[in-house]
Amino acid sequence: MKWPTLTLVALIVLLQYPLWLGKGGWVRVWDYERQLQAQRATTQKLEQRNAALDAEVRDLKSGSEAIEERARYELGMIKDGEIFVQVPQAASPSTSAEAGKAAAER
Repeated sequence: MKWPTLTLVALIVLLQYPLWLGKGGWVRVWDYERQLQAQRATTQKLEQRNAALDAEVRDLKSGSEAIEERARYELGMIKDGEIFVQVPQAASPSTSAEAGKAAAER
């Protein structure tokens, strides 16, 4: 009675091996599922970025306000009759301490 039981258990293990570890087994399916989820997340981020760029391109093509805004912020241009005022941001204590150390080292 011992040998038939061992034979049947061995046969079941041999039949289960391809299901779990074979070429189309569950382990590989789980791995592909994980890769698919990662790729979907990447694709979603890229679609959002593309939508934002598409909206910016349409805005630049259709109106002068977007062009004017870019000229102001990226190139520092102003209109006639405007006054440009730049307000420096206060340095944090850690930044000023690091600047003091750098000046003392020189």
